[in-house]
Amino acid sequence: MRQNVIFDNDVLRALTEVLSELKGNKVFFLTDDNTQKLVLPYFNTLLEECQASVITIAPGDVNKNLSTVEQVCLALQKGGATRNSVVVNLGGGVVTDLGGFAAATFKRGIRFVNVPTTLLSAVDAAVGGKTGVNFGGLKNEIGVFCEAVAVLISTRFFSTLPLEEIKSGFAEMLKHGLLKGTETYQKLLSFDFTSVDNDAFLNLLTESVNVKRVIVEQDPTEKGLRRALNLGHTAGHAFESMAMERNKPVPHGYAVAWGLVVELVLSNLLKGFPSENLYGLAQFVYSHFGAFYITCDDYDSLLNLIHHDKKSVSGECNFSLLKNIGEVEVDCRVDDDTVKAAFDVYRDLMHI
Repeated sequence: MRQNVIFDNDVLRALTEVLSELKGNKVFFLTDDNTQKLVLPYFNTLLEECQASVITIAPGDVNKNLSTVEQVCLALQKGGATRNSVVVNLGGGVVTDLGGFAAATFKRGIRFVNVPTTLLSAVDAAVGGKTGVNFGGLKNEIGVFCEAVAVLISTRFFSTLPLEEIKSGFAEMLKHGLLKGTETYQKLLSFDFTSVDNDAFLNLLTESVNVKRVIVEQDPTEKGLRRALNLGHTAGHAFESMAMERNKPVPHGYAVAWGLVVELVLSNLLKGFPSENLYGLAQFVYSHFGAFYITCDDYDSLLNLIHHDKKSVSGECNFSLLKNIGEVEVDCRVDDDTVKAAFDVYRDLMHI
């Protein structure tokens, strides 16, 4: 089934139409402190028209946990939410992931609409039906597959974001470009972060999101092809978890960008991915994302995190790798020594 994804910079009109069609007996807007202040006022007339309740959570990945889910569910309960109610997740990836999980499990499931306000959530978290929270120091360890009844994607709110947030989402677009083909990928490598036109960017974003949609439609619960979307994430999640352990968290997309470098090194070593494309990607990542600092003393800890990754079936290192741009191979089991060799090359490419 094709997920209802609406690309429109007139978000107020689009969301009004969606909620009118859903006819929920109660409407709840879930925001974090940032979107409540910067974005929610844009919807004031709609809030009044549908007498919506607002639930606000603390921002940041550190709050993407079961304790916050409990807070949301208590607010839904006290607000009289029923299975006929609708939750509007208005925010970044934390809000759409956590809000989707809360809605999918409260009373065994109530409908929810995702309105991503960051590039990262628009291109990744809000689309595809993955919901969940972090647990036990691991990313998205608890969650369910449950699609939003609608996703409203725009570039309207990106002006409220710092450049770091735009770059974080752009890493997921890079991944989609690598999966799609050379033409799409080259458009991304020439993107100018200093001059963003909302309408032109919406076209680029639409192309990127549709790469994910096509894959998800064929494999909604990640039994095979959808694992292609994990490109960059096995190593990336390990970097992200290590950063959290160091009490120096990094944006998700930055970790994915560094993970793409590691996994294209593996692709080069094991699948013959062209060296010139590896060097080009590494140069782009280093120029725009910097580097995640590791030494050989970190390798065992990173490997331990990779072994605990959700894609690992029996504790092995499991990657999605590329034979070339647009040619992906999933479920590639890689031995520890080869992963360590890839970390060595990563350090060289990232000037560590």
